[in-house]
Amino acid sequence: MSGLPELSALCQIIVDAAEQTGLSNFGLRHAEAKADGSIVTDLDHEMQRIISTQLTSRWPEFSFMGEEMDHGEQAQIVTDGQETGFWALDPLDGTTNFAMGFPFYGVSLALVVKGEPKLGVVYDPVRRECFSASAGEGAYLGGTPLKTPQSPLALRECVANIDYKRLVSGLADALVRYPPYRSQRNLGSSVLEWCWVAAGRVQLYLHGGQRMWDYAAGSLILREAGGVFSTIPGNVLDCRKFTKRSAIAAITPELHRLWIRWIRENENP
Repeated sequence: MSGLPELSALCQIIVDAAEQTGLSNFGLRHAEAKADGSIVTDLDHEMQRIISTQLTSRWPEFSFMGEEMDHGEQAQIVTDGQETGFWALDPLDGTTNFAMGFPFYGVSLALVVKGEPKLGVVYDPVRRECFSASAGEGAYLGGTPLKTPQSPLALRECVANIDYKRLVSGLADALVRYPPYRSQRNLGSSVLEWCWVAAGRVQLYLHGGQRMWDYAAGSLILREAGGVFSTIPGNVLDCRKFTKRSAIAAITPELHRLWIRWIRENENP
């Protein structure tokens, strides 16, 4: 597909929006509960408004879908925009962290065409780190090429990022009782967690249920950096489905193979 926006322009739009709203200023903030039990702040809506305005004015050929839109409208945009392309935005992922003053949250934007993310940007406003990727063109942290470490780590030597609350109880219990890795983290922002795998800061990843805006940009960045991912059953994690999907990832194909084999063997202990 020709005529794609430049990654640098997308990065600048997100960075500018974060600066304009003061997104780096974390601390206790008022939040409201949504219908699904998650929370939202004024900055979620303000970030989405600013970014969507910029995107639709500069690239009107692509439709826009954001996390804070109505569910029915989101689903329609995903269905109608598969061929022509649509933006998938999470304006503030890790809202609970943000509202409670825990400095780990991010902004994620992907351009999805025919079920595949073609461009992806994830911004960490606290550390001012901008991760980005273009399909077939590599991944970057700032202006530096990003590659997953390819050293032959054993599974037991790895650090894993795991969201326990969305896993089936049998698997969660096995992970707690008989962890196959060295240590485990759960940082609370899916969009940044994908990028931290791409940067090699953790080597394994497991999440029981993500929406498209959680993984579209981050999975592209990880893939372009050399990592491997799938759903827990081993299916392709593409952007054709709007429902929540599991995600399992690793920095190398061999670690992904070992990781998914262990999970399948321990899903129903």
